[in-house]
Amino acid sequence: MKKIIIYIVSGIIVLVLALAVFLNFNKSDKKDTTKVTLAEVAHTIFYAPQYVAIEKGYFKDYGIDIDLVLTSGADKVTAAVLSGDADIGFSGSEATIYVYNGGEKDYLKTFAQLTQKDGTFLVSRKKYDNFKLEDLKGKSVIGGRAAGMPEMTLEYALKQNGIDPKNDVNIDTSVAFAAMSGAFIGGQGDFVTLFEPNATEVEQQGYGYVVASVGELGGVVPYTSYSARESYIEKNKELIKNFDKAIQKGLDYVKNHTDKEVAQTILKQFPDTSLNDLESAVKRYREADTWPETTKFSKESFDHLQDIMIDYGALDKKVSYEKLMYDIK
Repeated sequence: MKKIIIYIVSGIIVLVLALAVFLNFNKSDKKDTTKVTLAEVAHTIFYAPQYVAIEKGYFKDYGIDIDLVLTSGADKVTAAVLSGDADIGFSGSEATIYVYNGGEKDYLKTFAQLTQKDGTFLVSRKKYDNFKLEDLKGKSVIGGRAAGMPEMTLEYALKQNGIDPKNDVNIDTSVAFAAMSGAFIGGQGDFVTLFEPNATEVEQQGYGYVVASVGELGGVVPYTSYSARESYIEKNKELIKNFDKAIQKGLDYVKNHTDKEVAQTILKQFPDTSLNDLESAVKRYREADTWPETTKFSKESFDHLQDIMIDYGALDKKVSYEKLMYDIK
């Protein structure tokens, strides 16, 4: 009888100790994890490496718990970061220039890029066997927000090909980003610029045809990047470094895996899109050389982005690369 009691007591002690170790482990795990609110400008396959980093647990490997918030429009992303509603903003790099030129003391600095080209595709209502930019003359295009990178890049590409975006083409900038595909499906415009998976969805529904990649036409720029307030970066240098490492692992994964493998990895991020459509979209972005080798971008690409802005009329003079770029060490 005594032996039975001893066994029972011993078992209870072991269970209590095991439970204590488990709870302590969870407590320590939570203590070592930092929650970061990340405001993204759009939810698109264009940002596949970011979703890979989330789905593969790369952020968690570096002690970061990502709270991903959709904040449509670069202006809204910067507003969220400046107000403190978001810790890190993910949008076009032009946003940091607008904030800096606006006189903000605690301005935004970019510390990593995710894409190096425009991610929109030109979708036509009419089928073209051999589309040329000249086919846009006299047509209407739903182009996105005025002074936003998609619209500015489109106008730059047109000018580089001898087309006057003000007189030869009617570019509609009145349609909100989230409503662009719906407006096109509803009969508005001869063309529309869309990110994936929207472009593929419109095409598959029989409302249009993808005829060109705006990214291939616009050249290399730090198109979509991560930024944060200067004060936040200074207080969280190690976190910023780890965030960058997680994104780099996402880029490496995309570069070293097939379109199907990437699509399978990010499938949960796009529950309404089939695996085949995801694979097709990843392939389109890969063929356009959308994703860079590294999160670091050059002064030349940043200057090219500003060339596009100046050409558009959204910028008078260039801002120093060193002023707005945080160099992770």
